[in-house]
Amino acid sequence: MPTVTVLKPARVFDGDAMHEGWAVRVKGERIDAVGPAANIAAADARVVDLPGTTLTPGLVEGHSHVLLHAYNETSWNDQVSREGLALRAARAVNHLRATLMAGFTTIRDLGTEGAQYADVELKQAVNQGIIPGPRMLVSTKAIVATGSYQPKTFVLEWTIPQGAEEADGVDSLIRVVRDQIGKGADWIKVYGDYRWGPLPGSHPTFSAEEMKLAVETAKSAGVPIAVHANTAEGMRRAALAGVETIEHGGEGTPEIFKLMAERHVALCPTITAGAGPWPPANPDSPAARRKRASFKAALAAGV
Repeated sequence: MPTVTVLKPARVFDGDAMHEGWAVRVKGERIDAVGPAANIAAADARVVDLPGTTLTPGLVEGHSHVLLHAYNETSWNDQVSREGLALRAARAVNHLRATLMAGFTTIRDLGTEGAQYADVELKQAVNQGIIPGPRMLVSTKAIVATGSYQPKTFVLEWTIPQGAEEADGVDSLIRVVRDQIGKGADWIKVYGDYRWGPLPGSHPTFSAEEMKLAVETAKSAGVPIAVHANTAEGMRRAALAGVETIEHGGEGTPEIFKLMAERHVALCPTITAGAGPWPPANPDSPAARRKRASFKAALAAGV
């Protein structure tokens, strides 16, 4: 028989409203009931009084990278090219514990940024009870067009492993999408636009045909697809291809957001990242203001 525990806080937030005098009943490792304390009492239950506290449903983090750490500690370039896999995995264990303790019970981790399939193995460690952490939805290496990602601060004649897996054209894209799913990807992550070498700004990477092919390949295996896209054209191609989510969307226009709403494409705006969640964060920077404006436009369009 599973152990029954009744948690009695000062109040419970059920996702819609705050309720005083409510309790939460846990049977084994599952929440069994939530409601007025008098209605969910159980014989022989262990009662835990939590005065002054508020219990809430677990939070969901939609865009994480647990195998990275703050760029004011180490640049992205140096993390990917100079930090070994074991070191990065050790940091990720701490990140997962801290994330869970902050109240996040599910995360969607959108790319290991050069750490290969470490996210799949971290997920296995959490599921097996080896380390504490939230439920993980992982996307393994993520997919980029050749020449459009990093690190790049090396001699041009050298071939440096990239922070995501490169793929181009029909045969390559199908193979890479299927291979990542076979290795354990819960989501496929595609970079729909990015910076091309020394060129300024972001530009679309995959063609509309390539994007559609990636989506069809993933969906045929029952796997959803997320697309990194900041430019209006990158977002347009992703929406028309039928992706589930667009990440960032900083340059989205009312027309693009209307298209997303019509095609039931969700936006993960990563608003805080636009301000820089590490010192010296600036919530009123031009990038942060653009983020807020695009998010407001997305809401107005019904995304």
